[in-house]
Amino acid sequence: MTTAVATRSVPEPVADTAPDRPADSGRRAGLLLSAPFLIVYLLFLVGPLVVGIVLSFFNTTTVKSGLGGWVGLSNYTKVCRDPLFWDAMWHSVLFTLFTTPPLVVLALAAAVLASRMRRGRVFYRIAFFAPYVVPSSVVALIFLWMYTPQVGLFTKVFSGLGLPVPDFIGSTSGGWTAVTLMTLWWTFGFNFVLYTAALQDIPTDVYEAAAIDGAGPWQQIRTITVPLLAPTTSLVLILQILASLKVFDQIYLLLGGGPNQSTRPVIEYIYDTGFTSYRGGYGAAATMVYFVIIVAVSAAWYGLRRWRAADTAAPAGTAA
Repeated sequence: MTTAVATRSVPEPVADTAPDRPADSGRRAGLLLSAPFLIVYLLFLVGPLVVGIVLSFFNTTTVKSGLGGWVGLSNYTKVCRDPLFWDAMWHSVLFTLFTTPPLVVLALAAAVLASRMRRGRVFYRIAFFAPYVVPSSVVALIFLWMYTPQVGLFTKVFSGLGLPVPDFIGSTSGGWTAVTLMTLWWTFGFNFVLYTAALQDIPTDVYEAAAIDGAGPWQQIRTITVPLLAPTTSLVLILQILASLKVFDQIYLLLGGGPNQSTRPVIEYIYDTGFTSYRGGYGAAATMVYFVIIVAVSAAWYGLRRWRAADTAAPAGTAA
């Protein structure tokens, strides 16, 4: 008796006919695509930084060619001992304290209100963002006209209401008020866009479930919107702090650092030193000191976020 053994034919593997690709082809393509940005970055960011570091060690002047004489760390010592530099630094910090909280809160409130509008939502978004694209020189001219004594718009409004007219240009307190109001109107559109984008990522199902449970609009904002926007608020806050610390345009164009340099920020101090007093090496050293301060603020904020993230994740990891 013979038995037939059934054999199943195994298909042979199909040869890969695709052309061989080198392992680094993707890396080469990435470098080619990023080459224009890298060239611009090296020429206009890294290059000036290196030149500034070199100039800070020389007695360079902007009215003569060449680096001048070697002075080592003398420029840095003078900057750190110059009370005018630290006064200007305090003015930048003061401006940051005046502008950062309202710019974050107003942007959040405007974004939430615009997202809840049933009609005209696009119009309000454009209206809130439009001032941000106006050049600083144009904004300064507009507000300078409104702040001008006797003929300005604010003078007419205060006089019409029977209130004393503040001296927006000739006093320190009035100057800070003037530049703060101008900055709030001009720049909060950027933060508004960030919040608007973040609001669009929140699922509508969450609000619908909250509405079914009886939560009203304000309760939804307080218990859902604000907590879910916490990462965006953290981003907006650090970006606004760094932007406010680098203030120059509006104070220089509106007040010129006055009266009596009582509102001059640190970047205007560097500008006056390097291009008005022609002390290029000293101005470069002041720039490097200011650069280190900005980097320290960014590093401290980054370290704080990492610490909070690790502290939040620790209980979950321990429970696991």
